[in-house]
Amino acid sequence: MASMEDRVLLGLNYARELYAEKGVDVDQAMERCGQVAISMHCWQGDDIMGCEAVGAGASGGIQTTGNYPGRARGGDELRADLNLALSLIPGRKKLNLHGNYAELKGRKADRDAYRPEDFAGWIDWAKAAGVGLDMNPTYFSHPKVKDGFTLASPDKGIRDFWIEHGKRCREIGQAFAKALGQPAVLNFWMPDGYKDTPADSTAPRRRMVESLDAIFADKSIDTQLVLDSVESKLFGIGVERYTVGSHELMLSYALTRGIMYTLDSGHFHPTEQIADKLSALLLYLPKLHLHVTRGIRWDSDHVVAFNDDLQYIMDEIVLGNYLDRVLIGLDYFDASINRLAAWVIGMRNTQKALLRSMLTPHKAILAAEEAGDWTSRFALQEEAKTLPFTAVWDAYCLKQGVPVGDSWLNQVKQYEKDVMFKRG
Repeated sequence: MASMEDRVLLGLNYARELYAEKGVDVDQAMERCGQVAISMHCWQGDDIMGCEAVGAGASGGIQTTGNYPGRARGGDELRADLNLALSLIPGRKKLNLHGNYAELKGRKADRDAYRPEDFAGWIDWAKAAGVGLDMNPTYFSHPKVKDGFTLASPDKGIRDFWIEHGKRCREIGQAFAKALGQPAVLNFWMPDGYKDTPADSTAPRRRMVESLDAIFADKSIDTQLVLDSVESKLFGIGVERYTVGSHELMLSYALTRGIMYTLDSGHFHPTEQIADKLSALLLYLPKLHLHVTRGIRWDSDHVVAFNDDLQYIMDEIVLGNYLDRVLIGLDYFDASINRLAAWVIGMRNTQKALLRSMLTPHKAILAAEEAGDWTSRFALQEEAKTLPFTAVWDAYCLKQGVPVGDSWLNQVKQYEKDVMFKRG
């Protein structure tokens, strides 16, 4: 029986020939895919609990469902899980942190006084792992999310607290960038809103804008190192009727302030896709930030699946030549399955869709469109779906030094038995 490596090579040679006939260089596509950084979210590993004493799980418009055993219970366990996960995922990676993952080590401080030193363990880990770090202020799961409001609160003291938190997180993001030699995305999402119809929808939005302006007024932050972005949302649990940071407000803010806008694929109407928004927004914004997730009936943050929605997003990025203008991150949290496996599945699926798009014979499809031959365009798009992509994916994984096929699952199951199931 041929070895796994021999079978992969045999499949690769077959795929090379077929793709070459379509004008696609398989080896070039694999090389290109391996250079695209995808930011993996830390909060999948511990149900967004964080490392703070004040953290009591997700609240403020979001929630994690499920009680699968083995959740990480602090930074050390989370980093151990991350080490295994990253070893099973091909390509270039970053880690996306939230502010509530500060490790204070007995220091008495709230979120308005966090320092880069409180993330020293993460910086040291990232250096050893060879990954970059991104950062998010944590405007939820805290007693000072007063009546569901943070930066848009009518209480100036509440607003000032969260303004300081945003400032401190930008300083932390800058420290990440300097220590690791690559820019840090600093993403702002706020859960502010009302469960039912407000009497005044304008005042909260005015306060939100003023608060964000106060955060971004700090000129000591190098915006080449800290890539600020604001994220919109349609609704959250408990704020179903009115979200302050709506798509219209956050997009307008990004356009007028010259910062990035974050598109989360779960933050729109259930049948609304974000892929088509990329080319429209990139006519006006220099860069976009993505949170790739999978919503089912609502913003449910299911693990990213290798489906048409994901493929459509990656096709838009690749066909539009936006790889240097769209920063890709993941955002989901599923506690109903092994949390480490959820990381691996979602990240590998995202890489699969990216590689598959790079293997699509876009030039031939585009030529048909430009010639007005929409019949050929459709035919070529459909035929491309059955080209031997999986043979190239297996070769890509082998080249990247990660498990081929589903063999990674055996390592996760053994780790689950030896480590995760022994946690209290």
